[in-house]
Amino acid sequence: MEQFSLDIDAVDNNTPSGDSQPLAARMRPRSIDEFVGQKHILENGKLLRRAIDSDRFTSIILSGPPGTGKTSLSELIAQSTRSAFVRLSGVISTVADIRKEILKAVQRKKINGQKTVVFIDEIHRFNKAQQDVLLPDVENGNIRLIGATTHNPHFYVIGPLLSRSLLFQLEPLSEEDIKAIIRRAVTDKRGFGEQKVNFSEEALAFLASICEGDARKSLNAAEIAVMTTPPGENGIINIDLAAAEASIQKKAIVYGDDGHYDTASAFIKSMRGSDPDAAVYWLAKMLHAGEDIRFIARRITIFASEDIGNADPRALTLAVSAMQAIEMIGMPEARIILSHAVTYCATAPKSNSSCVAIDAALSDIKSGRVVPVPKHLRDSHYSGAKQMGYGKDYKYPHNYEGNFTVQDYLGVGKKYYEPSENGYESKIKERIEYWNKCRNAEGKNAAGTE
Repeated sequence: MEQFSLDIDAVDNNTPSGDSQPLAARMRPRSIDEFVGQKHILENGKLLRRAIDSDRFTSIILSGPPGTGKTSLSELIAQSTRSAFVRLSGVISTVADIRKEILKAVQRKKINGQKTVVFIDEIHRFNKAQQDVLLPDVENGNIRLIGATTHNPHFYVIGPLLSRSLLFQLEPLSEEDIKAIIRRAVTDKRGFGEQKVNFSEEALAFLASICEGDARKSLNAAEIAVMTTPPGENGIINIDLAAAEASIQKKAIVYGDDGHYDTASAFIKSMRGSDPDAAVYWLAKMLHAGEDIRFIARRITIFASEDIGNADPRALTLAVSAMQAIEMIGMPEARIILSHAVTYCATAPKSNSSCVAIDAALSDIKSGRVVPVPKHLRDSHYSGAKQMGYGKDYKYPHNYEGNFTVQDYLGVGKKYYEPSENGYESKIKERIEYWNKCRNAEGKNAAGTE
């Protein structure tokens, strides 16, 4: 068996120490009680807190946006449970790295019974084979796995591993949480406690708002502001709003794969709910985050048929025109065209009757016997068709008053399209009701003749 030099008390961080570390690294919380935010999973009595306090867990998956404390929390869990802490990366670690750390964990457990927390950052980057390697040793308790991901673990972590794990979603920190973290950095010796630093309330409020609940981003901005601002009177470094604004570049939007799908979902649901303000907001978020404008235009076009349909047939025409226009125009002017289409669709009368109709018909096609085409509707434009009775007795509607005549077009009694009372569809409903009356009257006349 391969042998390793084993330092039982070492924590494998692979990070610089002391003042060479960024402020965000130096200010990592030293205990669960010092951890800021995530009260929904860490307050006394909550499941994760109980699992930590009782030291009863085998595997934990932490998901959430960047800068919400996934790594710090993992280190604190290892510390609180007196476990060795090993850090691996879903980006650069290999199967050989995993096996090596598992072997060390087995040896560590044999020597003094100490458990090992194997923390895998960006576990979603591990492929299925790499994740499969973890299963046996998670199952038999050789390691305690903590995986961190910015993606939805249900999409990126294999089922067998999920079933053996406690799943926790970390949320973006509140503005008050961000302010508290910066204030601590100002007074703590690990931060600026040995300097004279003062953040104005306006500067704190700006950083708390602009950093999107990302503690790392807020501390990085605070560090840049302090390091680039010369001391004033009495050696005090005063960070005002202007200094805070200069310390951060374009506002970053949390918009990974989950952000993409979640924002698109909110965008569609806002249009469906006839809220143009919300729809334009989600449109703006997608545009700011760099979303493909063709994706947005396609979603609007689909929406125009799925959720508006015949309640306002012009919506589809406008949506298609917008889709074509943005291809020729591009950003930034495409934002105006998209907003035009979005506000029209959001305020248009709504109907999903066309969507419901095709889905119901498809369901019948898939689950039941396919209805044969009635003979009078079959193609009769070829030699021999008429001898088989194809096209016989077909009534050409334009030969009749109102371009309508009673005729069976399906062969079975089915109804799929039920127009709503909304918008133009109410007029369609009136026409259908008139045609149905004509059919019913024809049916009664036929019965009377018989």
